Amino acid sequence: MSVNSEYYLARAAECARDAEIATLDNVRERARRSEAAWLSMAHRMERGEVMRETLAAEKAARVEETVEQA
Repeated sequence: MSVNSEYYLARAAECARDAEIATLDNVRERARRSEAAWLSMAHRMERGEVMRETLAAEKAARVEETVEQA
């Protein structure tokens, strides 16, 4: 299974909904902590996705430059 930031954001949204409907304080707090953890993972994944795109663009530019010089 390929995981992307949308997966993590969906899990965070589920935890937020669980927190909203929770009647017990400890369950609500656990859901909020889980939401924060999923959001953290989503943001980390998004940064990685941006970095990969940036590196791929830089590599393509270097290849094009090399081809033009030949």
